[in-house]
Amino acid sequence: MKFKLFMAILLTALMSNVATAAIDEGIEYKRVIPAQPTITKKKIEIVELFWYGCPHCFYLEPDLEEWVAKKPENVVFYRVPAIFSPAWALHARAFYTAKSLGLFENGKTEFHKAFFDEIHKDKKRLNNKKLIQAFFARFSVSAEDFNNTFDSFSVNTKVNRAATLSKRYQIEGVPSLIVNGKYRTDGPMGGGRKGMLKVLDFLIKKESKK
Repeated sequence: MKFKLFMAILLTALMSNVATAAIDEGIEYKRVIPAQPTITKKKIEIVELFWYGCPHCFYLEPDLEEWVAKKPENVVFYRVPAIFSPAWALHARAFYTAKSLGLFENGKTEFHKAFFDEIHKDKKRLNNKKLIQAFFARFSVSAEDFNNTFDSFSVNTKVNRAATLSKRYQIEGVPSLIVNGKYRTDGPMGGGRKGMLKVLDFLIKKESKK
């Protein structure tokens, strides 16, 4: 019995070591150098960088939403639209316009999901301001409110900041996940969208110990 108990303990330890060893810096995730400041110092900050036109971001969304609903209490989650071209900047402007108009208040994600669906399910490109304005009208946003917000100083500032963060986080593609401004992972590193979330959980545990 003692031998069997010893073997069970040894096997558990080995399995734990294998699970830990399966996620390594430089392979499943990389450091952000230099580390970037976070918005809050009291919780672990997770940032998703995405683009509405990216199919990988679209397919990650349901898994990410499920993860966000169950995230640890010491974790705060933010979305930041990545910007590497004028097309990406246009969608980033739409994202921040929606936020400014309250379409993301109280954790609402209907607009976010619908924008993804419009592009990837309905095959509408939403690649100019007129098409985006028509899309906003579905959410009871008047043309005046849309135009005043879309071209506002506040939205301009947020779009410029998103473009800066896209470079500072040193991302190589989207979707990318940033942990506490220190670490980043993406689909190729994590081994797909499920793998990304496993790496995310690993890095949160790593940061929680500090």
